[in-house]
Amino acid sequence: MKKLEKNRFIVDAHLDLAMNAIEWNRDLSETIDNIRNREMHMGDRPDRGNGTVCLPELRKGNIGLVVATQLSRVSPLGSPLKGWHSPQQAWAMTQAQRIWYQEMEKIGEMKQITNLQELENHLVYWNNIESDDKKAVGYILSLEGADSFVNVDYLHEAYDYGLRAVGLSHFGPGRYAPGTKMTGPLAPEARILLKEMGKLGMILDVTHLTDEGFEEAMDSYEGPVWASHHNVRQLVPNQRQLTDRQLGKLIARGAVIGGMLDCWAMDIRFIDAVSDPWQLDIKLEKLVDHWDHICQLAGNSNFIGIGSDLDGIFGTEQSPWDLNTIADLQKFEWILQQRGYKEDDIDNIFHANWLNFLRRNWK
Repeated sequence: MKKLEKNRFIVDAHLDLAMNAIEWNRDLSETIDNIRNREMHMGDRPDRGNGTVCLPELRKGNIGLVVATQLSRVSPLGSPLKGWHSPQQAWAMTQAQRIWYQEMEKIGEMKQITNLQELENHLVYWNNIESDDKKAVGYILSLEGADSFVNVDYLHEAYDYGLRAVGLSHFGPGRYAPGTKMTGPLAPEARILLKEMGKLGMILDVTHLTDEGFEEAMDSYEGPVWASHHNVRQLVPNQRQLTDRQLGKLIARGAVIGGMLDCWAMDIRFIDAVSDPWQLDIKLEKLVDHWDHICQLAGNSNFIGIGSDLDGIFGTEQSPWDLNTIADLQKFEWILQQRGYKEDDIDNIFHANWLNFLRRNWK
């Protein structure tokens, strides 16, 4: 991939764009200043006015390919987590999110990528179009948490409209698997789902699985696997992060692990809705500690990338203090150079590892 004059090409493997557009009511085709100004006096969510992601900022940061999610939880009776009360309602929300992506395509803001030829075509397009033109950001569609699959037939329907990656769980209880801050194995229905995903060659995203669910999924799923947005448990010892054993299994499978920029996943001192990134001096460089750890386990930089999760139900109040918008992912170039990473290593992290993963598994 040829470098542009100023910025390296970036792949971000986890962004909840449609959730922000539909549930947060953010017009992501607008500038970040306009989005923040619209929310200046809104107090319904802690991250109002603190958003970091929009399509103009993706283009500014040369972030030309993203893994973009559908996200809709089913909340069972008694659960404190917000969510829909039936799978059918959750499915309907994912369809609203899907249609938003389609609307962005109609106005030239985005372009869906579903196979290897489309990927290669998009890379040529993005690399050669004039920099002052409005580029369509490429997106690979992923489902974060499988609750909205009413049954396995819905998986096939989703594959037909371009879904290419699935995570079984999110936070709390799930219809197919328990998720973050829980324990326990996969639900029996998950094995049926995994079997069908394997037939379709879909990517399993192990992010948010419990330790038991991770082991079951890795042992039973024979298709491609990645961890779109995960950090290291050795540095942040909570269940949301990956253990060295889990990292070893992912490396052995040729997976890529995307480093995420939610402060509580970067620094054990950070407490949601209490801590301040500036006071704790949590900067972008903190993520490099997590990447370093994985590189030491692997012996190289071939298994790490960016899965920022920016604006994933948080904003600047819970992001590194030296990040204003997602375009600041470019700051990692200088940070990595100062930490001794070579040019090829930086390319690996910025884009090459994700692209090589897709080329191997989509050929």
